[in-house]
Amino acid sequence: MWSQNRHQKILALLAARQQVTTDALSRELEVSRETVRRDLMELENAGLLRRVHGGVVLPGPAPEEPFRKRMAAHRDEKIAIAKAAARLIKPGQSLFVDAGTTTSVFAAELAKVSGISVVTNSFDIATTLRRAESGTSVLLLGGRIVTDVPGTYGELTLSEIARFRTDVAVVSPVALHPEGGAGNYDLHEAEVARAMIEQSAKLIMLADHAKLCVSSQVRFCTCGQIDTLVTGASASAEKLAQLKRAGVKSVVKAR
Repeated sequence: MWSQNRHQKILALLAARQQVTTDALSRELEVSRETVRRDLMELENAGLLRRVHGGVVLPGPAPEEPFRKRMAAHRDEKIAIAKAAARLIKPGQSLFVDAGTTTSVFAAELAKVSGISVVTNSFDIATTLRRAESGTSVLLLGGRIVTDVPGTYGELTLSEIARFRTDVAVVSPVALHPEGGAGNYDLHEAEVARAMIEQSAKLIMLADHAKLCVSSQVRFCTCGQIDTLVTGASASAEKLAQLKRAGVKSVVKAR
Protein backbone atom coordinates (compact mmCIF):
# COMPACT_ATOMS: atom_id res chain seq x y z
CA MET A 1 0.00 0.00 0.00
CA TRP A 2 1.38 3.40 -1.01
CA SER A 3 2.04 5.92 1.76
CA GLN A 4 -0.66 8.29 0.48
CA ASN A 5 -3.24 5.50 0.67
CA ARG A 6 -2.06 4.58 4.17
CA HIS A 7 -2.35 8.20 5.28
CA GLN A 8 -5.92 8.40 3.99
CA LYS A 9 -6.88 5.19 5.78
CA ILE A 10 -5.24 6.33 9.04
CA LEU A 11 -7.17 9.60 8.96
CA ALA A 12 -10.42 7.78 8.13
CA LEU A 13 -9.96 5.38 11.06
CA LEU A 14 -9.10 8.26 13.38
CA ALA A 15 -12.15 10.25 12.29
CA ALA A 16 -14.38 7.25 13.00
CA ARG A 17 -12.86 6.21 16.33
CA GLN A 18 -11.42 9.47 17.74
CA GLN A 19 -8.37 7.52 18.95
CA VAL A 20 -6.36 4.62 17.49
CA THR A 21 -3.46 2.63 18.89
CA THR A 22 -0.26 2.04 16.94
CA ASP A 23 -0.78 -1.72 17.19
CA ALA A 24 -4.29 -1.44 15.75
CA LEU A 25 -3.03 0.62 12.82
CA SER A 26 -0.29 -1.89 12.15
CA ARG A 27 -2.88 -4.68 11.96
CA GLU A 28 -5.38 -2.68 9.90
CA LEU A 29 -2.78 -1.53 7.37
CA GLU A 30 -0.86 -4.82 7.40
CA VAL A 31 2.48 -3.04 7.78
CA SER A 32 5.15 -2.91 10.48
CA ARG A 33 4.98 -0.66 13.53
CA GLU A 34 8.02 1.21 12.19
CA THR A 35 6.15 2.05 8.99
CA VAL A 36 3.16 3.21 11.01
CA ARG A 37 5.37 5.43 13.17
CA ARG A 38 6.86 7.11 10.09
CA ASP A 39 3.37 7.72 8.70
CA LEU A 40 2.18 9.16 11.99
CA MET A 41 5.15 11.51 12.23
CA GLU A 42 4.40 12.85 8.74
CA LEU A 43 0.72 13.33 9.55
CA GLU A 44 1.51 15.01 12.86
CA ASN A 45 3.94 17.39 11.15
CA ALA A 46 1.10 18.30 8.80
CA GLY A 47 -1.13 19.06 11.80
CA LEU A 48 -3.62 16.29 10.98
CA LEU A 49 -3.30 14.30 14.21
CA ARG A 50 -1.46 14.24 17.52
CA ARG A 51 0.70 11.39 18.73
CA VAL A 52 0.27 10.23 22.33
CA HIS A 53 1.67 7.28 24.27
CA GLY A 54 0.55 4.15 22.45
CA GLY A 55 -1.19 5.73 19.47
CA VAL A 56 -2.78 8.86 18.04
CA VAL A 57 -5.72 11.16 18.70
CA LEU A 58 -7.36 13.99 16.83
CA PRO A 59 -5.42 17.27 16.97
CA GLY A 60 -6.34 19.37 19.97
CA PRO A 61 -4.98 21.05 23.10
CA ALA A 62 -1.41 20.49 24.25
CA PRO A 63 -0.76 17.59 26.64
CA GLU A 64 -1.35 18.01 30.33
CA GLU A 65 1.34 19.20 32.73
CA PRO A 66 3.66 16.71 34.50
CA PHE A 67 2.14 14.54 37.23
CA ARG A 68 4.02 16.06 40.18
CA LYS A 69 3.07 19.57 39.11
CA ARG A 70 -0.58 18.54 38.83
CA MET A 71 -0.42 17.02 42.31
CA ALA A 72 0.10 20.50 43.73
CA ALA A 73 -2.76 22.10 41.78
CA HIS A 74 -6.01 22.68 43.72
CA ARG A 75 -4.48 20.75 46.62
CA ASP A 76 -6.99 21.84 49.28
CA GLU A 77 -9.91 21.01 47.01
CA LYS A 78 -8.47 17.56 46.28
CA ILE A 79 -8.14 16.87 50.01
CA ALA A 80 -11.78 17.84 50.55
CA ILE A 81 -12.84 15.63 47.62
CA ALA A 82 -10.80 12.75 49.04
CA LYS A 83 -12.47 13.02 52.45
CA ALA A 84 -15.96 13.15 50.92
CA ALA A 85 -15.25 10.20 48.63
CA ALA A 86 -13.85 8.07 51.46
CA ARG A 87 -17.14 8.50 53.34
CA LEU A 88 -18.88 6.73 50.45
CA ILE A 89 -16.80 3.58 50.92
CA LYS A 90 -18.10 0.93 53.31
CA PRO A 91 -15.92 -1.38 55.43
CA GLY A 92 -15.29 -4.67 53.67
CA GLN A 93 -15.84 -3.39 50.13
CA SER A 94 -13.55 -4.17 47.21
CA LEU A 95 -12.28 -1.37 44.96
CA PHE A 96 -10.37 -0.59 41.82
CA VAL A 97 -8.51 2.74 42.12
CA ASP A 98 -6.65 4.14 39.12
CA ALA A 99 -3.43 6.14 39.15
CA GLY A 100 -4.04 9.88 39.25
CA THR A 101 -3.38 13.02 41.24
CA THR A 102 -6.75 13.14 43.02
CA THR A 103 -6.85 9.39 43.63
CA SER A 104 -3.36 9.59 45.18
CA VAL A 105 -4.73 12.09 47.71
CA PHE A 106 -7.82 9.91 48.14
CA ALA A 107 -5.64 6.95 49.18
CA ALA A 108 -4.65 8.67 52.44
CA GLU A 109 -8.32 8.91 53.43
CA LEU A 110 -9.15 5.46 52.10
CA ALA A 111 -6.49 4.00 54.40
CA LYS A 112 -8.75 4.90 57.35
CA VAL A 113 -11.58 2.62 56.15
CA SER A 114 -11.36 -0.82 57.72
CA GLY A 115 -11.24 -4.19 56.00
CA ILE A 116 -11.29 -3.06 52.38
CA SER A 117 -9.59 -4.71 49.40
CA VAL A 118 -7.97 -2.43 46.84
CA VAL A 119 -6.62 -3.26 43.38
CA THR A 120 -4.60 -0.44 41.83
CA ASN A 121 -2.04 0.33 39.15
CA SER A 122 -0.60 3.24 41.16
CA PHE A 123 2.70 3.00 43.03
CA ASP A 124 1.73 5.95 45.25
CA ILE A 125 -1.64 4.48 46.19
CA ALA A 126 -0.24 1.00 46.86
CA THR A 127 2.50 2.45 49.08
CA THR A 128 0.05 4.62 51.04
CA LEU A 129 -2.39 1.76 51.63
CA ARG A 130 0.38 -0.69 52.50
CA ARG A 131 1.15 1.48 55.53
CA ALA A 132 -2.48 1.47 56.68
CA GLU A 133 -3.32 -0.11 60.02
CA SER A 134 -6.97 -0.73 59.17
CA GLY A 135 -6.63 -4.24 57.76
CA THR A 136 -6.50 -3.09 54.15
CA SER A 137 -5.61 -5.63 51.46
CA VAL A 138 -3.81 -4.04 48.52
CA LEU A 139 -2.79 -5.55 45.19
CA LEU A 140 -0.53 -3.68 42.75
CA LEU A 141 -1.19 -4.63 39.14
CA GLY A 142 1.73 -5.65 36.98
CA GLY A 143 2.57 -3.96 33.70
CA ARG A 144 4.82 -1.46 31.99
CA ILE A 145 5.75 2.06 33.10
CA VAL A 146 4.89 4.09 30.01
CA THR A 147 3.82 7.57 31.21
CA ASP A 148 5.02 10.14 33.73
CA VAL A 149 2.27 8.96 36.08
CA PRO A 150 3.87 6.53 38.60
CA GLY A 151 1.89 3.44 37.69
CA THR A 152 1.61 0.35 35.50
CA TYR A 153 -0.04 0.17 32.08
CA GLY A 154 -0.31 -1.98 28.98
CA GLU A 155 -1.63 -5.39 27.99
CA LEU A 156 -0.43 -7.14 31.15
CA THR A 157 -2.22 -4.58 33.34
CA LEU A 158 -5.44 -4.94 31.35
CA SER A 159 -5.31 -8.75 31.48
CA GLU A 160 -4.87 -8.66 35.26
CA ILE A 161 -7.78 -6.23 35.70
CA ALA A 162 -10.00 -8.71 33.83
CA ARG A 163 -9.36 -11.30 36.55
CA PHE A 164 -11.12 -9.23 39.23
CA ARG A 165 -14.64 -8.03 39.94
CA THR A 166 -15.05 -5.24 42.51
CA ASP A 167 -17.84 -3.37 44.25
CA VAL A 168 -16.57 0.07 43.27
CA ALA A 169 -14.22 1.70 40.78
CA VAL A 170 -12.80 5.06 41.86
CA VAL A 171 -11.21 6.95 38.99
CA SER A 172 -10.08 10.49 38.33
CA PRO A 173 -10.13 11.92 34.77
CA VAL A 174 -8.28 14.92 33.42
CA ALA A 175 -11.57 16.21 32.00
CA LEU A 176 -15.31 15.57 32.26
CA HIS A 177 -17.64 16.89 29.58
CA PRO A 178 -21.43 16.48 29.19
CA GLU A 179 -21.08 15.26 25.60
CA GLY A 180 -17.53 13.92 25.53
CA GLY A 181 -17.70 12.08 28.85
CA ALA A 182 -14.68 11.43 31.06
CA GLY A 183 -11.28 11.30 29.45
CA ASN A 184 -7.51 11.37 29.67
CA TYR A 185 -4.77 12.63 27.39
CA ASP A 186 -3.04 9.26 27.30
CA LEU A 187 -4.37 6.10 25.65
CA HIS A 188 -2.76 3.78 28.19
CA GLU A 189 -4.32 5.63 31.13
CA ALA A 190 -7.73 5.68 29.46
CA GLU A 191 -7.59 1.95 28.72
CA VAL A 192 -6.88 1.13 32.37
CA ALA A 193 -9.71 3.36 33.62
CA ARG A 194 -12.13 1.87 31.09
CA ALA A 195 -11.20 -1.69 32.08
CA MET A 196 -11.61 -0.96 35.80
CA ILE A 197 -15.05 0.53 35.22
CA GLU A 198 -16.16 -2.50 33.20
CA GLN A 199 -15.15 -4.82 36.05
CA SER A 200 -16.95 -2.88 38.82
CA ALA A 201 -20.54 -2.72 40.00
CA LYS A 202 -20.41 1.02 40.73
CA LEU A 203 -18.40 4.02 39.51
CA ILE A 204 -17.33 6.93 41.71
CA MET A 205 -15.55 9.70 39.83
CA LEU A 206 -13.33 12.31 41.49
CA ALA A 207 -12.92 15.61 39.65
CA ASP A 208 -12.08 19.09 40.92
CA HIS A 209 -13.95 22.11 39.57
CA ALA A 210 -11.31 22.85 36.91
CA LYS A 211 -11.99 19.52 35.16
CA LEU A 212 -15.73 20.01 34.73
CA CYS A 213 -17.21 20.71 31.29
CA VAL A 214 -13.74 20.42 29.77
CA SER A 215 -12.91 18.15 26.82
CA SER A 216 -10.03 15.71 26.59
CA GLN A 217 -8.60 13.63 23.79
CA VAL A 218 -9.26 10.05 24.88
CA ARG A 219 -12.66 9.15 26.33
CA PHE A 220 -12.98 6.20 28.69
CA CYS A 221 -16.62 6.47 29.81
CA THR A 222 -19.83 8.42 29.27
CA CYS A 223 -21.58 10.57 31.86
CA GLY A 224 -24.33 7.96 32.00
CA GLN A 225 -21.90 5.43 33.48
CA ILE A 226 -21.07 7.64 36.48
CA ASP A 227 -22.99 6.68 39.62
CA THR A 228 -21.49 9.41 41.81
CA LEU A 229 -19.40 12.45 40.93
CA VAL A 230 -17.44 13.92 43.84
CA THR A 231 -16.25 17.45 43.16
CA GLY A 232 -15.23 20.62 44.98
CA ALA A 233 -17.44 23.18 46.70
CA SER A 234 -16.52 25.78 44.07
CA ALA A 235 -17.97 23.73 41.19
CA SER A 236 -20.61 25.83 39.45
CA ALA A 237 -24.25 24.79 39.72
CA GLU A 238 -24.70 25.34 35.98
CA LYS A 239 -21.91 22.91 35.05
CA LEU A 240 -23.16 20.30 37.48
CA ALA A 241 -26.67 20.64 36.06
CA GLN A 242 -25.29 20.02 32.56
CA LEU A 243 -23.47 16.90 33.73
CA LYS A 244 -26.57 15.57 35.50
CA ARG A 245 -28.66 16.13 32.38
CA ALA A 246 -26.00 14.17 30.48
CA GLY A 247 -26.53 11.19 32.78
CA VAL A 248 -24.47 11.59 35.97
CA LYS A 249 -26.70 9.98 38.58
CA SER A 250 -25.65 11.86 41.72
CA VAL A 251 -23.25 14.63 42.73
CA VAL A 252 -21.44 15.17 46.03
CA LYS A 253 -19.91 18.61 46.60
CA ALA A 254 -17.04 18.38 49.07
CA ARG A 255 -16.88 21.18 51.64
